[in-house]
Amino acid sequence: MFCDATFCKVRVGAHVVSQALVVATGVSATGTREVLGTAVGESESFEFWKDFLTSLKARGLHGVHLVISDAHSGLKAAVAQQFVGAAWQRCRVHFMRNLHGVVPAKQQPVVTAGVRTIFAHTDREDVAAQWDQVADSFQAPMPKVAAMMREAKPTCSRSCRSRNPIGRRFGRTIRSSG
Repeated sequence: MFCDATFCKVRVGAHVVSQALVVATGVSATGTREVLGTAVGESESFEFWKDFLTSLKARGLHGVHLVISDAHSGLKAAVAQQFVGAAWQRCRVHFMRNLHGVVPAKQQPVVTAGVRTIFAHTDREDVAAQWDQVADSFQAPMPKVAAMMREAKPTCSRSCRSRNPIGRRFGRTIRSSG
């Protein structure tokens, strides 16, 4: 299951405020994707995510083995509580955006190229070794990137390689409507 959120301007009474639009997309064993649910809330808090995931379960969602999302602490905690035993994996797209956020634009292609070499490998041990090598290579020129990579290594496994279908949809919707 993929979980993602985007913030949109929403009219509440006489005011326009920013609120989170969250979406959960399920992926079956055969690869079929289906929107499981959506919700709008004031923030991406633990309580909001917990209520959203609880509503999905109340509508019959079960058998969740893997949840892929950004590293938002409220979401991670809600997933751990509501889907005991399900693995959590950090979304690579969000991770790359986080890395890009700590370097100047001219260094972003270097970061992207380095991280892509990691996931070109298919063997877990090779992925882990390449991860360490890339993080080490960024230590001197981009210490924040190296630190973020070391911290994120256990959460960016190769369990599931898939583009974030929700993030792409959000991007197309926002670009086409704004």
